[in-house]
Amino acid sequence: MGLMSLALPDLDIDLDQTTRIERSGPWQTVVWDDPVNLMSYVVHVFREYFGFTEERATTLMLAVHNDGHAVVAEGAREQMELHAQAMHDYGLWATIRKAAR
Repeated sequence: MGLMSLALPDLDIDLDQTTRIERSGPWQTVVWDDPVNLMSYVVHVFREYFGFTEERATTLMLAVHNDGHAVVAEGAREQMELHAQAMHDYGLWATIRKAAR
């Protein structure tokens, strides 16, 4: 995933402030459909890792299966990166993206 580029009209901008702006706002962890994992396994991962109920985990799994992806978490960028890495560790395909405002 590439870095977002920011238009910087003032060359004297505080880079620490730029970093805070880019990292602020909600981010999302998105799990993508793949041809490998069983639907029951995806439900298991969502329940085990996120602590979702059977119903919530099944709803999200069906979104992944039918729509090709599902947003499974939203929050700070660093936390979403940890979630995406955890999904990779379970063998699922996941990315992060900035949430639409």
